[in-house]
Amino acid sequence: MASASLQFFAFILALFGVFGDIAATLLPNWKVNADVGSNIITAITQMQGLWMDCTWYSTGMFSCTLKYSILSLPVYIQAARTTMVLSCILSAFGICITTVGMKCTKLGGDSDSKSHACFAGGICFILAGISGLVPTSWYTREIISNFLDQTIPESSKHEPGGAVYTGFISAGFLLIAGVIFCTSCFNKQQGGWIYPPKQHHFPSAQQESNAGYNLKDYV
Repeated sequence: MASASLQFFAFILALFGVFGDIAATLLPNWKVNADVGSNIITAITQMQGLWMDCTWYSTGMFSCTLKYSILSLPVYIQAARTTMVLSCILSAFGICITTVGMKCTKLGGDSDSKSHACFAGGICFILAGISGLVPTSWYTREIISNFLDQTIPESSKHEPGGAVYTGFISAGFLLIAGVIFCTSCFNKQQGGWIYPPKQHHFPSAQQESNAGYNLKDYV
């Protein structure tokens, strides 16, 4: 029961991680630049994401421009696109596989098959968490290095946006869920090795006495 409850908790964490991963991939606020200017009426907020750049004006207007050209993008944005999409795919596969392998479900067949499916789902979550952690870390490093560069003007400097923090938290949820799933399956298999099924052995003395009794009857 405790293992089933732990798996259910890990499944909830994985769901939050999947939704956060998808949201971080689609949100346009990976880096933000607030330019107040000389008048608050002309204040604008520029946001840049993986797929589009958006501008929000203090008057309430909001406009976005899609990034159509892939080759014109920096390397870290191209890598972030690829790895974030890969993270979403792996986490979705992990949800499907662990649904079959969880103890609280009636899918997946016997306990050994469910254990293997649960372990495979945990591996998918771990790979998805790593795939989501790498681009967010690289993207944050680029933002900080540009912000500390004295040759770049203040108007061109940005700060990490909400999508970066969402990506970090989602990657953490996926990693924790994957470790829990893999550990629960490993503990179950290890318990089977420590406590093997009992085998019934008959005493050899009794067998010898029975054999001697039979031979005596034949004499």
